[in-house]
Parts: sequence; structure tokens; C-alpha cells
Amino acid sequence: MKQIIIQQIANLENVAKNATRFGIVVVFIWIGSLKFFTYEADGIVPFVANSPFMSFFYNTPETYKTHQNKEGEFIAVNHEWHEQNNTYGFSEGLGIFLIATGLLVALYKVIPFWSMIGSLLVFIMTLGTLSFLATTPESWVPNLGDTDYGFPFLSGRGRLVIKDIVILGGALITMSQSAQLYLSRNK
Repeated sequence: MKQIIIQQIANLENVAKNATRFGIVVVFIWIGSLKFFTYEADGIVPFVANSPFMSFFYNTPETYKTHQNKEGEFIAVNHEWHEQNNTYGFSEGLGIFLIATGLLVALYKVIPFWSMIGSLLVFIMTLGTLSFLATTPESWVPNLGDTDYGFPFLSGRGRLVIKDIVILGGALITMSQSAQLYLSRNK
């Protein structure tokens, strides 16, 4: 009985690959869709504003700390700053990119080459997201009096980012799977 169960588990590789692909597609399309809402756009500001690779998308990234909104909070003066800062324009562009990338990953049986490119984009983007651990001070618990702060104590934002290590590995799986399908069709 033990051997049968282990054999069944050993045969899960294709199910696991498909589950990984499905997970990436759902995350990218869902999070991409949320980028069109102000609370989500407001929430990514510290990451973008502190990134040496992305801060140029904002008009005044250096003043973001005085214009932060909590999730679900609407403060008119902060909202106006975000409009002038290009917070919402950048977020919508990012949303379109995420949705398109998710769709490319999803369509691997139809367009395996482009799906491989989509997975490569997921991989590269995930590296960028993980770079926020080094560039965004809000990724770490601040020194507010407790003895547990700074590295290795991840804040809520840091915990959100660190999970992208799993997506990084998943992107390698989906990229490889798409490449294999492409090659098998183009022998």
C-alpha cells in the first residue's frame, strides 16, 4: 500500500506543472486587474519610489512618504498628489503588462514560444520585485522601540515580496515546459 501511494505521488509531476502555471496565471491576471484601483496603486508607491530601476516613472518619488494612504483610505490631497505623481498612470500600465504576461503564460498550448517569453518576463519581473527587499526601507520592521527590527524581520510589505521566490521558481518551470512544447512541435 505504501509503495502504491508513493508511486501515485511520484506521478504528480504534470499535475504540479499545470498547477504552477495556473497559479502564476491567476496571480498575474488578478493582481494586474487590481492595479486599476487606487488602493492598489497607492500601495505600491514605496516600492516604485525607492527603486533605482523604476522611480523615474514617478514625477516626485522623493516626497511619497507625506502622501501615503492606508488601504481603503481616501484623502483628497493625497489622491491629488498621486494623480500628479503619475502613480495611477504607472499602476495602470503595470496592470496591462501583468495581465498580458499572465495571458501569455496561460496560452502555452496555443503559442508555446510566446508563452515561454511570457514566463521569461515573469522571471525577470520577479527578480525586480525581489530587489525591493534591498531598496525599500518599508520592507523591514522599523525601529519603533521593540528589540526586533531591521534585518531579518520582514514587515507586511517585506513578507508580500519574499513570497515571489516561489513565483521565480514557478516561472522556470513554465518557461521550460513551454520551450519543450515549442521544440517538440518544431522538429
